[in-house]
Amino acid sequence: MSMREMIESKIGKDLANASNEEIYTGLLYIVKDMARDKQSTEGKKKLYYVSAEFLIGKLLSNNLINLGIYDEVKNTLAESGKNIAEIEEIENEPSLGNGGLGRLAACFLDSLATLGLNGDGVGLCYHFGLFRQKFENNLQNEVPDRWLTENSWLNRTDKTYKVSFGGFDVTSRMYDIDVVGYNNRTNKLHLFDIESVDENLVEGGGIGFNKEDIAKNLTLFLYPDDSDDKGRILRVYQQYFMVTNAACLILDEAVEKGSNLHDLSDYVAVQINDTHPSMIIPELIRQLQIRGILIDEAIEIVSKVCAYTNHTILAEALEKWPEDFLIKAVPELMPIIRELDNKVKEKVDDESTYIIKDGLVHMAHMDIHYGYSINGVAYLHTEILKATELNNFYKLYPEKFNNKTNGITFRRWLMECNPKLSELITSLIGEGWKKDANELEKLGAFVDDEEVLNKFLAVKHENKIVLKDYLKKEQDIDIDTHSIIDIQVKRLHEYKRQQMNVLYVIHKYFEIKEGKRPGRPITVIFGAKAAPAYIIAKDIIHLILCLSEIVNNDPEVSPYLKVVMVENYNVTLAEKLIPACDISEQISLASKEASGTGNMKFMLNGAVTLGTMDGANVEIAELVGDENIFTFGEDSQTVIDRYKRGNYSSRKYYEEDELLKRAVDFIMSDKVLAVGCRENLERLYNELLGKDYFMTFPDFREYVKTRDAAYLAFEDRIAWAKKMLVNISKAGFFSSDRTIEQYNKDIWRL
Repeated sequence: MSMREMIESKIGKDLANASNEEIYTGLLYIVKDMARDKQSTEGKKKLYYVSAEFLIGKLLSNNLINLGIYDEVKNTLAESGKNIAEIEEIENEPSLGNGGLGRLAACFLDSLATLGLNGDGVGLCYHFGLFRQKFENNLQNEVPDRWLTENSWLNRTDKTYKVSFGGFDVTSRMYDIDVVGYNNRTNKLHLFDIESVDENLVEGGGIGFNKEDIAKNLTLFLYPDDSDDKGRILRVYQQYFMVTNAACLILDEAVEKGSNLHDLSDYVAVQINDTHPSMIIPELIRQLQIRGILIDEAIEIVSKVCAYTNHTILAEALEKWPEDFLIKAVPELMPIIRELDNKVKEKVDDESTYIIKDGLVHMAHMDIHYGYSINGVAYLHTEILKATELNNFYKLYPEKFNNKTNGITFRRWLMECNPKLSELITSLIGEGWKKDANELEKLGAFVDDEEVLNKFLAVKHENKIVLKDYLKKEQDIDIDTHSIIDIQVKRLHEYKRQQMNVLYVIHKYFEIKEGKRPGRPITVIFGAKAAPAYIIAKDIIHLILCLSEIVNNDPEVSPYLKVVMVENYNVTLAEKLIPACDISEQISLASKEASGTGNMKFMLNGAVTLGTMDGANVEIAELVGDENIFTFGEDSQTVIDRYKRGNYSSRKYYEEDELLKRAVDFIMSDKVLAVGCRENLERLYNELLGKDYFMTFPDFREYVKTRDAAYLAFEDRIAWAKKMLVNISKAGFFSSDRTIEQYNKDIWRL
């Protein structure tokens, strides 16, 4: 049957007469059928990747590519006057994640299936995800992000479990999304929901809802607002709901495969992705006890099954729940957690490693004591964990600690989002890189070939035109395709230092006002959501939006500088922004970014990194060499030492640096106050001047100098094209296929 016949049989009419919606639905079900044919039960041992987030993005194109039918579908549609890009737009982006943590989980599932490994994801089926971001009066507003439609990638299953909380029960149901590997097997993403969820609980267009009616609100939102105790305990309910369903599924499937549960580690590996799923340790122990295994053996069994990935060195991100919350929400777990803590106290003198301290249950501590592997996600991050942040644990269990530098899937982040660059690469080095990313190294042979370098520059320009058209259509934003496109897109957090980028933009605004015009226009693009309760992060967004209004409406400045804040940054927007980017802003405070994966996506698409020596930037710099990256800022040890001394004074830097003072003072100037809100601006101004916890000021001068140097270097187009080519050729190391091979070899042994 031809592709045309397959589509027409699904939609029941001629392709030429079908609507885009009908064609999308037809393709959805063709993909589901083909994915089902590639399902496999091969592999005695199975990985369960348990995560609160899976930021999977739109799936149609990704799945068509992985099934090897994308070009066939695209051409078939074109013959009937249909455009695959328009059909892709119909799909809603699943609201199942927030930032890098969730996107990493999605890349990992893709690589597991691509490598033919037996491994599924387990998470929650959120109805609204985090939120849809709307800008009004230069402020972020949050509205529910409804993504579930009648025809979606979710497949309802017959698997249900009774889940008991303190004082009431709910019934779960499992939904599956097919994870289609590239020319390989189909695995699953298992998402649990409750039948009793009530979307009508959400009030008045915003994201407020009754946080106490757990049986109706449990899966409404990813990371419910935790600025009050009701929101925080709801997170405990959510996390327990996720892990108890995961534990039931794991034990059921292991028994079906032939496990007697005493040998569970021969059948199961559980990867705990950050601390959100930590309660799976006591929950598996509890369920093994129910099935007749005594507690000491149950603890031993689970300790051979669970492994923990640490994604942060920020202490506030390592979850600690009040004992009272757990006693109320999950009373059956507390005796087991106390027993786990007692066993630690029997053998360890160091109080800093105890699981229960000062009425708080430390989730990461439980993971480290009772997991068999602890990994960081970039070389620098793991070394910092071992040397400082988790040094007390490293001394206890040096053999458990290992590094697994993060990776990204090249299928989505090059083949899907940048087809023009993919075609150029294939024309130069063949198809092999699609399966083995290390083959990109072959591009090094063209580093002095001017004809080839000009082709790379041409592709970059074409991608800028695609971005321009998309932003105009979707958000009514105009950009100059001949400008330098300088992008910082990621979660809004002070440690990622969007505030430093803003201070540079203010500095550049003043320079242009003084007649120091850049040789080429600059377009600075931001994209970020701030957590609803993260007030300072929302204030930074407010300043960016105010600045955008001022700069873009100033006839003296706007021909040379444009400031854009894209609304509702997500995977779909990332797929348009990243291929068009010239300079990738990776400017976190050294020692604070565990890895980053945006830095890898930009590099792969030929952007040049402007960054601190933090996270995976360190490994990028080693791979591409000093001449192909722009680095600045204090090193991680200097930063760590300054925190230790506790004597940092931002005001001292402010008073000693006129350019910095001018930029900071502009926040409270009449010009900004005229378009902004005094309360937000004043709070941010005071935060920078009185605290600046993530040390923007010490790095500011060098940041200005380095960024200006990058803009100057951009003007030698052939030299810049070489930098692009080197970055692309060295990106193979950052394939998530490599990362997953290392996890499997060192940790899971599937």
